[in-house]
Amino acid sequence: MSINVVSLVGRAGRDPEIKYFESGSVKCNFTLAVNRRSKRTDEPDWFDLELWGKTAEVAGNYVRKGSLVGVKGAIRFDRWIDRNGEERQRMFIRVEQLELLGSRREEPPEEEEEG
Repeated sequence: MSINVVSLVGRAGRDPEIKYFESGSVKCNFTLAVNRRSKRTDEPDWFDLELWGKTAEVAGNYVRKGSLVGVKGAIRFDRWIDRNGEERQRMFIRVEQLELLGSRREEPPEEEEEG
């Protein structure tokens, strides 16, 4: 039996980048900063996230830098050979479920126009 399940709660490190393909597929990428349970360091752990389909569209429409989100997915690896002929790899989380955890109170207030 094999299990590859990751659950994370953290804040978006940047606005999501969304890409639409001619095939109709939608892909979204952004980073997630997750604080460690230990208070020994203020440095968060950073994770690259990849979302597809409706989940990608939701992230593109509602997630912004600093948004608190929960994700559930699987660890994946991209592997390639770089220009120097060296094998490279990148770990990322392929997100299957996205939960928007922030409240509207976290958003900056809209300025009212006088007039």
